[in-house]
Amino acid sequence: MKILPQLHTKGYYRTAAAAFFFIQGLVFASWASRIPDIKDRLGLNEAELGGILFDIPVGQLSAMALSGYLVSRFGSRKILTLAGILYPLSLVSIGAVNTSLQLIAALVFFGITANLCNISVNTHGVGVERLYNRSIMGVFHGLWSFAGFCGGLISTVMVSFDITPLTHFIIIFVVTLMILLTARTYMLPRDATENNRNTDTPKENKKVFVIPDKFILVLGLIAFGSMVCEGTMFDWSSVYFESVINPPKGLVRLGYIAFMCTMALGRFTSDRLVTRFGAVRVIRISGVLIAAGLLVSVIFPYLWTATAGFLLVGFGVSSIVPLCYSMAGGSKTMLPSIALATVSTIGFFGFLLGPPVIGFIAHASSLRWSFAVITMVGLLTSVVVGALKKIN
Repeated sequence: MKILPQLHTKGYYRTAAAAFFFIQGLVFASWASRIPDIKDRLGLNEAELGGILFDIPVGQLSAMALSGYLVSRFGSRKILTLAGILYPLSLVSIGAVNTSLQLIAALVFFGITANLCNISVNTHGVGVERLYNRSIMGVFHGLWSFAGFCGGLISTVMVSFDITPLTHFIIIFVVTLMILLTARTYMLPRDATENNRNTDTPKENKKVFVIPDKFILVLGLIAFGSMVCEGTMFDWSSVYFESVINPPKGLVRLGYIAFMCTMALGRFTSDRLVTRFGAVRVIRISGVLIAAGLLVSVIFPYLWTATAGFLLVGFGVSSIVPLCYSMAGGSKTMLPSIALATVSTIGFFGFLLGPPVIGFIAHASSLRWSFAVITMVGLLTSVVVGALKKIN
């Protein structure tokens, strides 16, 4: 598809990329904020829900290598367009389930399409970022989080009017399809390695399948710690409020909305913070904020204190993954799509382990204890980030 000459500007490419980050965030938030409703509808206990939630990261991890290959082979523009349709469609399939087995199948499909969308949209974002020669990935992920905030508010309205998850998810599918059809015309035509031949390692010298170096492995471990905490907040924040905080029904999603709000705000400001203080310092402080916020919600399990704790967690996780993806996209030994897939593979083990572990610990003891355990994982990022300086 030809791009009109007047649209050959960085601004159009940036806006189009941002639109796809928004689509991804809106879809995920729509699912995450309706988990309590689907849990109640199918009559699942916490352990059963934890086991079933395991299927999303299973789907994501099973598609990691394929997603990296497809994006490197066909380009992020084509794959992102396809993923931008399939990902919201998989959300509709979740809303249509009537049994646990159907939910398992739908969540695996949801995980596969989520990963395809994740790798392609971040590779596309790296390509746009290269045009600016400065960090803008935080803003892209900020749009993802802002979409999550919007998704949480939309879900609250849907629940208040007793609208079923299926009807809710169909509405989201229609909205995202309209955004996609508008944004597709303005997308960056080629990825970073095709636009930047003056990099230290040209595309032709970067192999698709290579052993990750220490730099990529450390980035993956940092992402792992952050994603454990993110997965906990996405999948369990509403359940934590419902089971532990016991607020009025209309405030069950307050913690999730608070988390998404500060996560978005932190990402919109992270690029400036990185420019001023450096990536390592920003990640180290972020890990401390995550641990502090979780501890507050555990020690003081009341509506406003828990909400304040979730606000801190949102600030803490906001910068870590965008920074990891941005740094991975600049790898000197791997193609951006493959480097991103590698970091995502390691990081998404956090999503793989976090939510199920929360469910199993909660079933054996309580949700408060499970959140206390995740607090220690948040500190992992502050400890491991120091290795980046030694490698560089």
